[in-house]
Amino acid sequence: MIEHQLISLSAVIALGTFAQWLGWRMGFPSILLLLLFGLLAGPVFGWVRPAEMLGGLLYPVVTLSVALILFEGGLSLSVKEFRAVGGIVARLVTLGMLVTWGLTLLAAHWLLGLDWPMAILLGAVLVVSGPTVVVPMLQHIRPTGASGPALKWEGIVIDPVGAVLAVLVFEAMVAGQPTWTQTATSLGLTAATGTLLGLAGAASMVLMIKREWLPDALHVPMMVSLVVVVFTASDHLQSESGLLAVTVLGFAMANQKYVPVQHIVEFKENLRMMLIATIFILLAANLKAADLQSLGLGSIAFLAALLLLVRPAAVFIATLGTRLTYREKLFMSWLAPRGIVAAAVASVFALRLDELGYPGADRLVAITFFVIIGTVVVYGLTSAPLARRLGLTKTGEDGVLVLGGHAWVRGIAKALHDERVPVMLVDNNWYNVRQSRMEGVPAFYSNVYSDTVLERVELGGIGRLLAMTGNDEVNSLVALHFTPIFGRNQIYQLAPEEQKLSGAVSRHLRGRSLFGAGLTHSEMSRRFYAGWTFKKTRISESFDYEAFLARHQNQVVPMFLIGEGGRLQILAADGNVKPGAGQTMISLAKPLPPQEDKTAVEPGASSQSS
Repeated sequence: MIEHQLISLSAVIALGTFAQWLGWRMGFPSILLLLLFGLLAGPVFGWVRPAEMLGGLLYPVVTLSVALILFEGGLSLSVKEFRAVGGIVARLVTLGMLVTWGLTLLAAHWLLGLDWPMAILLGAVLVVSGPTVVVPMLQHIRPTGASGPALKWEGIVIDPVGAVLAVLVFEAMVAGQPTWTQTATSLGLTAATGTLLGLAGAASMVLMIKREWLPDALHVPMMVSLVVVVFTASDHLQSESGLLAVTVLGFAMANQKYVPVQHIVEFKENLRMMLIATIFILLAANLKAADLQSLGLGSIAFLAALLLLVRPAAVFIATLGTRLTYREKLFMSWLAPRGIVAAAVASVFALRLDELGYPGADRLVAITFFVIIGTVVVYGLTSAPLARRLGLTKTGEDGVLVLGGHAWVRGIAKALHDERVPVMLVDNNWYNVRQSRMEGVPAFYSNVYSDTVLERVELGGIGRLLAMTGNDEVNSLVALHFTPIFGRNQIYQLAPEEQKLSGAVSRHLRGRSLFGAGLTHSEMSRRFYAGWTFKKTRISESFDYEAFLARHQNQVVPMFLIGEGGRLQILAADGNVKPGAGQTMISLAKPLPPQEDKTAVEPGASSQSS
């Protein structure tokens, strides 16, 4: 028995990690693969039986995991963002939530045939969005304007609010209809308890770090423990206030200015990925085959109603009179996937209703999971094309964010910009920024690792970073700063100076080395001032890469390849990219001798100096 439990638990962790890796490789929302693997491992093949494996610990484990996930979500909320979209978010999580609840319960009663109490409960469960799905989708789409921040805030804030609503409905089902006074009192106590305990938890953690009562190694373990304690204490004092408490705790920690918390944020992001993978597979595997068989045409009609009627009505009614454009409202109307909170809340309520002998409790979980799968599939496949069609995001992510404004760096930015690659140059030297703008290249005056860049620079269509200052430590710091945004594989920086190799930044803290070994900032500057120029060469069958290298006697630095549709490839020292026919190569090349320049011309080649 113990061996079977160990194998099952190992399978859950391995399948969860594999599903997320596979989703990354396929460019597909990993939540779909997590649910698919869970369904295959549970109700289809019976390999994993969470109820037998964990027993009574299943739902406490799920509940604490959701608390940790919402705390991590709170860490991503910014006061500056809220100042810009706070009014919109407040409308969405109040008026918008009520519209969603009302229309959903009507659809559940008429299309699914649920009795009124169960339809009201299902409507309350499905008002929540899914920050575990919404945030990754927004990071992939990168919508412009206020729609992105508003959707992120809504997805995180509405989870505790929706959970409280669902609990009130559930308590009314099992204990009788409460009065308006009782409902208002319960809501007030929940809000007060969650807010006060969340703020108290944040204050205590800040105090411990500021007074150095904790060694650095205990910052993260203490933070995890504090989240669990705050959640449990809040829930004990006032039922279902724990989710609000941990969200407030995360928000307060992220926006205080007294102690740094980046190391905590990075760990929580990794922990969130593991928790999401494990919990989704456990909940999907805990479904029964009979639950899935109860789904039919009514479920499809119900899903269609949520997508085509309920969400658009909620958004347009809630945002009436706001500064949002029609295109932004339309995009927001098409992005409301359900996630782990809906799955966890529905699973817990179904278990408790089943224990009370309430008929139809099993359908609650099956329908909720069907909605989760349906909304993630539809939104995951269509929201990015819709954003592009509406002009709310730039096509692709081949653009580059360039750090540094030296003359040869500006030359690289100009060469890419001339090839219609989205470029944004950032430097803290006003002369370099002005020169870049005069050359027609977008440039921003700032320190690249400041919050100003992320808040004010338009990153639509930009998915890579080129750190090319003369300071290797600055390049590495920026690489660390942007790794969570672009991914480590899309972060590039120049090789360190040879004389500094003994004290160079550790390899795991650096981005990928640009262009080739030994091509440091000083070496690139030396070649540039020695007369080397930027060349654009069209690679063809008759003039291939080997011919190009032979012609220049290897006195050339290949840097970029641009294929059909503007597809950009960066030639890194650790890469194995080989130019092929039909691609345009941008390189820094030593000028050919005059006699050679007159007797032969490279097909499609041009040169420029900056």
